[in-house]
Amino acid sequence: MQALRYWDYYGMTELFTDLYDKAMRHETFSNLYDTITSRENILLAYRTMKSNKGSKTPGTDGKTIADIQKLSDDELVTEIQTKLKNYRPKKIRRKLIEKDNGKLRPLGIPCILDRIIQQCFKQVFEPIGEARFFKHSYGFRPLRSTHHAMARVQFLVNHSQLHYVVDIDIQGFFDNVNHSLLVKQLWNLVPNQSLNCG
Repeated sequence: MQALRYWDYYGMTELFTDLYDKAMRHETFSNLYDTITSRENILLAYRTMKSNKGSKTPGTDGKTIADIQKLSDDELVTEIQTKLKNYRPKKIRRKLIEKDNGKLRPLGIPCILDRIIQQCFKQVFEPIGEARFFKHSYGFRPLRSTHHAMARVQFLVNHSQLHYVVDIDIQGFFDNVNHSLLVKQLWNLVPNQSLNCG
């Protein structure tokens, strides 16, 4: 719900809703790059990142959200718009996180400015992708949680006489998946898209 308040504050709710509606109707998108690099979208991305506790964790450049906070809104917008004209993300810092079973899970921590830029793209592409995703998929999606998944399971048990739940975890999925095919599948979610990057 906090995200929705941020959308309203920066006047992005109507735009994101329009992107979702157009994706539902399989319409063509154009000039998405202008939306991604707009002042409002950049400031919304910054605000979203600032409220994330991970923003205090430095990347390979040693900077955190505290360093970005020293910039004025105009300076931040100009910095990101300039970077995106010839964008090259910085290297990612690798950190190993201990799992419950004692094994280590590798975590990649991008530099804070790269995270804000990623958020700029995510905000624009997410409503488009959301319109095309399976409606009963609940993982890592906005306004959905494990509670929604459990409610769906309960519904199926009560109304469809289904009594088994299968929990599957693909070990090292993102380490082993063909990233070219994955990106192609994601790109196909957006029909007739055009970033118009100039």
